[in-house]
Amino acid sequence: QVQLVESGGGLVQPGGSLRLSCAASGSISSINTMGWYRQAPGKQRELVAIKTSGGNTASADSVKGRFTISRDNAKNTVYLQMNSLKPEDTAVYYCHVKNLRNGQAYWGQGTQVTVSS
Repeated sequence: QVQLVESGGGLVQPGGSLRLSCAASGSISSINTMGWYRQAPGKQRELVAIKTSGGNTASADSVKGRFTISRDNAKNTVYLQMNSLKPEDTAVYYCHVKNLRNGQAYWGQGTQVTVSS
């Protein structure tokens, strides 16, 4: 079993910044991806950014240049630094971890990010 604990969501004004954290514990393969997805009301869940244990990164075009994903492999923790936030970034953000050895994936409980003046 793998447990994911997210933190860092909240309310911020347009142009502001937030940092999300997700700490994973349990049976995690050393070969994995860790990252973030988001889901806005009435929309499908979408990829925000992921980072492999080897350091490769993928992110949505809508967040490139504004969001930065990083991870601490020793702590099994992934971070999402979000700058220049826009109202359209408002969503529930979900941490996601995938074990690349067996394909098993895990989701966090979600943390709300609201960008509004």
